[in-house]
Amino acid sequence: MTESETMRLPDSFLVGASTAAHQIEGDNTTSDWWMLEQTRPERLQPSGRACDSLHRWEEDMDLAAAAGLNAYRFSVEWARIEPEDGVFSQSAVDHYRRMVAGARERGLEPVVTLHHFTNPLWFFAGGGWLRADAAERFGRYLESVAPVLDEGVRTAITINEPNMIAIMHRVISGEVDLTKGLGGGMPLPDPAVTDALIAVHHTVREQLRAQHSGLAVGWSVANQNVQWLPGGEDAAAACSEAIEDVFLRAAVGDDLVGVQAYSRVVFGPDGLVEPGPEVPRTSNGWEYRPEALGEALRHTAAMVPGVPIMVTENGISTRDDEERIAYTTGALRGLADCLADGIDVRGYLHWSLLDNYEWGRWEPTFGLVAVDRDTFARTAKPSLEWLGAVARSRELP
Repeated sequence: MTESETMRLPDSFLVGASTAAHQIEGDNTTSDWWMLEQTRPERLQPSGRACDSLHRWEEDMDLAAAAGLNAYRFSVEWARIEPEDGVFSQSAVDHYRRMVAGARERGLEPVVTLHHFTNPLWFFAGGGWLRADAAERFGRYLESVAPVLDEGVRTAITINEPNMIAIMHRVISGEVDLTKGLGGGMPLPDPAVTDALIAVHHTVREQLRAQHSGLAVGWSVANQNVQWLPGGEDAAAACSEAIEDVFLRAAVGDDLVGVQAYSRVVFGPDGLVEPGPEVPRTSNGWEYRPEALGEALRHTAAMVPGVPIMVTENGISTRDDEERIAYTTGALRGLADCLADGIDVRGYLHWSLLDNYEWGRWEPTFGLVAVDRDTFARTAKPSLEWLGAVARSRELP
């Protein structure tokens, strides 16, 4: 497609934004990430009250709906649902039920993530995903949130970015220093955690299908968009296999797979190649590459043919909202080209609705809405209205 051409989206196509509970709700005190923030202050800034969305979620949804978005992805926080082993909070279940109902009332399709990085502290302390009963415990949690899903959820993500969870296991254990990488390359996922997460996903996928008729179930993968220069083919292939492809293949048989793409990594004959000084970067240091979305969509479609795709995250950390609009325009052009080529993409969910807590740091700003760190006042950026116009017109550049 040329830049002057547009593509009309199907009426069922979702255009919305994503969030994650720990990053926006605040005071997630019974989670492992809260504990890590308190015990590693030299490495992690505290999340504190985050964006106070535990109490302001209606305002957040109002902003999304008023702009014209038709979908909102948010996560249910396991640590709130089951703060102690075997102790379930009915008030937390009711809270997330209200969120699902509130999304539907506003014309927003609720895309619900059931695990977005954080665990209850008791689960983490007992071995996390390497526990022998991990699937049983996660399945028990999913049974407790059945009323949330039955409130009107049609799309559920079991686990967000399992490949990043398997990498973070090595970082949290101290095996890998994330600031140094692994042998001059990217830290690779822990193989045992990889296997455990895939087994859990397959187990709970069948559980959810059996318990909730018509629910589309899948998981979302952090697409690293691994590429290479001459001489870097073997290193790139090994990295792509361990860090992405094994998780994509696990989505064979799913009802959908989530693509989460921001940039790319490049390998040369000497390992990972850092972008040169002439290469534009985002405010968090990633290569500015709108083309990454289309590249990730094509790779995913090749890995799991026949599985519908949803873009569950794509965005840019920047203080310049015009740059955000330019980046997203380029990303959507790539998505439009994929649709034109017959790739089955069902929706685009921008990361993120809010400027939020980015896993140890407040500096990255991915949001369509700015949040005052002291008053929690929300200020919609021009990019929110811009993306809402895309949703309303149902046209992609």
